[in-house]
Amino acid sequence: MTDTQNLTQLGRNAEAPSSPETAVLETVPFSRGDGPPAIVRFTCPEFTSLCPVTGQPDFAHIVIDYAPDKLLVESKSLKLFLTSFRNHGAFHEECTLMIARRVAEATKPLWLRIGGYWYPRGGIPIDVFWQTGAPPQDAWLPETGVPPYRGRG
Repeated sequence: MTDTQNLTQLGRNAEAPSSPETAVLETVPFSRGDGPPAIVRFTCPEFTSLCPVTGQPDFAHIVIDYAPDKLLVESKSLKLFLTSFRNHGAFHEECTLMIARRVAEATKPLWLRIGGYWYPRGGIPIDVFWQTGAPPQDAWLPETGVPPYRGRG
């Protein structure tokens, strides 16, 4: 049985944090066993933040892949963390890296990568990629499944 008694959000009424800085990313123990590492994927196709200059909403499709070692990020806390960006003003690159670094800090994974596929602003889509290092040997790394932006045709 997985130890969940220390979780403060799962199974409870938890409001979205007011900012990413105040959001709590919770973890649960993970036993990875023998063999190649598992790859866990979280996809957030409707991520929203705010432009720090204009205050206008920015939208992205975020894909997080990680190879957990001893801790998994608890998905409800991740959802609340991602939701906390809705009123957060930061550039695309900043948001993407903040997400990656917080998940890596909380879980201490064997490996983590993130793809932030931002919808165009001013006619230019911005894609942001980051990873902690080389992927684990023998791990199956699927493509992100997010095609490059091609507009309407």
